[in-house]
Amino acid sequence: MNHRLTAAAGGLLAALALAACNPAGDSDKAGAEAPAASSRNLADSIAANGDLDSLEALVGAAGLETVLEGVGPYTVFAPADAALQTAGLTDLAGEETRAQGVALLRAHIVPGALTRRDILAAIDANSAGKVEMRTMADGLLSFSKDGDTVVVTAPGGGTARLSGSETVASNGVLQPIDGVLAAAAPPAAAAN
Repeated sequence: MNHRLTAAAGGLLAALALAACNPAGDSDKAGAEAPAASSRNLADSIAANGDLDSLEALVGAAGLETVLEGVGPYTVFAPADAALQTAGLTDLAGEETRAQGVALLRAHIVPGALTRRDILAAIDANSAGKVEMRTMADGLLSFSKDGDTVVVTAPGGGTARLSGSETVASNGVLQPIDGVLAAAAPPAAAAN
């Protein structure tokens, strides 16, 4: 099985390398322009996005600001406030839920800086029509397309779509998503 994971990771890296060498300029196949790089780091980019207030509070409570302010690069698949609210995960700021918050965040972060253009190029380059990437929680996220939309599927079956505008930060990429990828019990259930 390790050979498959290594091959999948190698395939993704090769496809991403090819995408980075794309002489076509700043547009992907859907015609979207690549976002301009920001001088903000990932932590500051989350704070500046008005639809990620719950995620910002979770990052603070988990003590991961320094990681997201650090060198990176990382790609953060950032659940919007509505997604965390629907999943019942907006109140993970307490000490008793810190470990749960850290686990949730690690399941939404992958090493490397992946723009949508990179992800789409990797999907298109793979004959299976999907690629996989390992998270900081050691889970495999699977990326596929539904029309022009990138769909992310987590090991437990959680799915989300890339939504909103991505932000290329100084230490990675912030990819807003419309769902929660990690299976996590709501705080009230976790306390019992």
